[in-house]
Parts: sequence; structure tokens; C-alpha cells
Amino acid sequence: MSGAGQCSSQPQFMTSVGGSNRSNGPGTPLIESIDVDQIVIPEKNSWKNLFSYIGPGFLVSIAYIDPGNFETDLQAGAQYKYELLWIILVASCAALIIQSLAARLGVVTGKHLAEHCRAEYPKVTNFVLWILAELAVVACDIPEVIGTAFALNMLFRIPVWCGVLITGLSTLMLLLLQQYGVRKLEFLIAFLVFLIATCFLVELGYSKPNASEVVRGLFVPELKGNGATGLAISLLGAMVMPHNLFLHSALVLSRKVPRSVHGIKEACRFYTIESAFALTVAFLINISIISVSGAVCGSGNLNPEDQANCSDLDLNKASFLLKNVLGTWSSKLFAVALLASGQSSTITGTYAGQYVMQGFLDLRMTPWIRNLLTRSLAILPSLIVSVIGGSSAAGQLIIIASMILSFELPFALVPLLKFTSSKTKMGQHTNSVFTSVLTWIIGSFIVVINTYFLITSFVKLLLHSGLSTVSQVFSGIFGFLGMLIYIAAILYLVFRKNRKSTQPLLESDPELSVAHGSTGAGAEGSLGHLPREDISSMQLPQQRAATDLD
Repeated sequence: MSGAGQCSSQPQFMTSVGGSNRSNGPGTPLIESIDVDQIVIPEKNSWKNLFSYIGPGFLVSIAYIDPGNFETDLQAGAQYKYELLWIILVASCAALIIQSLAARLGVVTGKHLAEHCRAEYPKVTNFVLWILAELAVVACDIPEVIGTAFALNMLFRIPVWCGVLITGLSTLMLLLLQQYGVRKLEFLIAFLVFLIATCFLVELGYSKPNASEVVRGLFVPELKGNGATGLAISLLGAMVMPHNLFLHSALVLSRKVPRSVHGIKEACRFYTIESAFALTVAFLINISIISVSGAVCGSGNLNPEDQANCSDLDLNKASFLLKNVLGTWSSKLFAVALLASGQSSTITGTYAGQYVMQGFLDLRMTPWIRNLLTRSLAILPSLIVSVIGGSSAAGQLIIIASMILSFELPFALVPLLKFTSSKTKMGQHTNSVFTSVLTWIIGSFIVVINTYFLITSFVKLLLHSGLSTVSQVFSGIFGFLGMLIYIAAILYLVFRKNRKSTQPLLESDPELSVAHGSTGAGAEGSLGHLPREDISSMQLPQQRAATDLD
């Protein structure tokens, strides 16, 4: 077999069984035979180990400062000034707890959330959860596409619809970055996060919001009117995203954690610290965006044009508003932050899609095909809306995508809470009673507020639709039937008992020793419990010389 022949026969789809990954092409090597850059954590009690764990939290934090967050933050500040800041505080605290659970699940069991769903649920349930997870990835990609298009428009005067098409080329940039390995990619994302933070801190210095009003907005909950409820749900959906749970539980597997009680506990603790730091930076960025928007639109000396922009603020109008009120450099800083946010979110969204497909379907797709497919599904609605409705309609599409993410969140959150609270899956590392109660309260709050908004919005739509009485009755029946199905599906996940046991393996377990010393098919079942090299190599299926493969 020649090297050229190997390159030409590179498979596009790869499947994994247990912890062993194989392409479905004949004669293709196992994934374990490919060099990977998995980070090995030493077995020692030292704070220096913390630096080895830094990385996944920053990749996850990008989802909390993507263009969808920018859009909802800007509208929250423009319409309600600082009144909805408490939503960001609550959502950030909830996000830290939830993301820590996702990291814990991956560290303790050696499997990520999507793989646990495939092992635990029947085929029909697993398929439905996979579809919902894929929709979440697409809904997450829509704000990234539109946000990047807006940034290109601000910087280079490119029409929004052209910018939407150009964002498809980010696939090439992603593939270029992947060849350098996951560790360098983590540093790049961390750099982009701090770049965004710097841009908005400068914006904050320009706008000079009232500090006492900001503090009051953070700690005094207010929710005035149905419009505020809808925007609060959008803020929540833009902050706590379902695809992030799948992503975080998989990214932690790029570290080879010592399989001892101490090693697992240390990994969980350090991942929590790392996530807290990354999410704190994201929290400050979101607070800065709302504060800048609230300070600018709350100013009493705005001209009529700027007042009109504030009444229907989107990412594109924010650029002109900042330029007119704060100066040209403010607008350019905003555009740079938006571009960095959109492109970094593209990377993490693609990774989440890969892990979702591999976990639910036991299938891996070549990265460029996976990225192109997801991006095409996001570009199509974005292009149609931007061509027909312009930038204002594209901005509204971002809000709708954020609300979709919020409605889908329980279908990723409930399985995560069930799995991390199960002793049959987590052993002695299961959630404490306090953590379980707190996380279930958070999940219940999300479901209740989503259901409330869905019912009130639907009733309002029916009453003002202008339909005949008969049409309203039938529409009401089908609408409320859909709501009942939504609630019933969540209740099914809540009350269904876990039936599969995936106890974490430790160094003292004989099964672990067999797994380390065996390469045959009999080791596949146990390898699924271990830190996985296929996760760190999933993004870059490198090729080796034929002599290495034979």
C-alpha cells in the first residue's frame, strides 16, 4: 500500500464500538494506531496540575458569548436598560453548576453525554434525542452565521446576504486550525475570549454606565410584561445551550486522568475551577454588553435616528449607534469582537456536532463534511431571511434561534441530571443531595418559564390572529396538544429509571488491568470506561505512512 493510495482511500464515515473506533472501509487502521495529542495528567497532589486541565472551559465559554448572546444582550439593554442583568447572573451561576456536572460525567465514566444516551435509552427515544441535539447545533450555528455576516458588513461594507455566503468559507479555516491539535486550539480560543473581553471593557469605558443602577439590576429581579418574559427566555437560551453539555462532557476526555479515587476527584475539582474562571470572563462580557447598550440607549440626548435604532436594536444597528454616539473606534471594536465571537463559536459548534453524531449514532463523519453540512443548514434560513427581510429580520432570527435552544435545553439537561445522580453510573462520585436538589430546581425553573411563555404567546397569537372561531378552536386544540407532548416527553425522561450500569473503573480493578494489557475484541467493553484517545483525535484524523499501518 502506498502513501498516496492511503490518502485517496481516506474514509468519510467512521464508526466506533465501545472504546474502539474503526472506519467501515476495508483494511483501514484502528483509531488507536493513530498518533494523538492526548494530555497525560501525572498522579501527584499539586496545584501545577491545574494548568494541564485549562482549555475545555474556554471552548465551552465561547457558547456564552456568541453572536446570539450579543443580540439578546443588546436588545435587553436597549429595551429594559439594566433591569434584566439579574437573568445573566442567575444563568451564569446555573451554567457553572450544569457545566461542572457535564465535565464530571465525562471524567468519572470515560464516556460523554451522547454516548450515555445511546446506551441508556431505547432506539426511538435515542433517535428523537439525536434529532433534537442536531437541531440545537443548527440553531446555535444560525447566530454565528448572521453575526459573522454583520461583522463583515461593519468592517468591509459587505452586504449581509453576501456575508452569509462568505461564512461558509470558515470551514476551510477550521480545517487549517485542526492540524495543529486540540491543545493549540484551546489556546487560540482563550486568546479570542480575552480579545472579546478587552473590546467590551473599552466600550464600557466609553459609555460610562451608572454603577449603582447596574448593581441594582444585578441583584433586584424584575420582569415587567410579556415582552420581558420572552427576552428573558432568549437570554437564558443564549446562555445555557444544550449542545454545550454534550461538548463539555466530551472535551474533558482529551485528558488522560489517573484512574484513582484521588485522581478523579482532583480532575473534577480542577475542571470546576477552570470552568468557573472561563465562565466568569464570559459573565463580565455579557454584563458589559448590556451595560453599554443600556447606557447608550438610556441617554437623554439621542437624536431621533438613534432613538429609532434603540427601539429595534440588532447587531447591525448597534454598530451605527455606537459609531454615532461613542465614535468610530467604538464601532470598529464592536465589529472585531463580533467577528472573533462568530468564528470561535463556529469551531466549538462543529466539535459539538461531531460528538453528538458519534455518540448517538456510533458514527463519525469527516470534519469538513460535517462542518459543511451543519453550516449549509444554518446558511439556508439565514440567507432567505436576510435577502427578504434585511438585517432587521436576520436579527429577529437570532432571537428565535436562542428561544429554540432554551426550549430544547431540558432534553439534554434532564438526562445529564439523571446520569450524574445515579450511583449505578457514577459510583461514589454521584451528586450530593444538595447538588441534586439545586440542579433539579434549576431544571424545573427552565421548564416552567418555557411552558409559561409558550402558552401565553400562543393564546395571544390566537386572539389576535383574525381567524374564524372554528379555526381558532382547531388551532387551539393542535397547539395545546403539542404543548402536552412537550411536557410529557420531559416527564418521561424525568421519571424513567436508569437501567444501564457504567460504574467507573479504578486502577485497583482487575478489569482495568485487562483493558490496559489487551488489544483484542474482548477489551472493547472496558475501554469505553477509560479516557479516550479517539476524542483528542476526532477533530484531526491524521494519516500515516503505509509502513506504519501495515
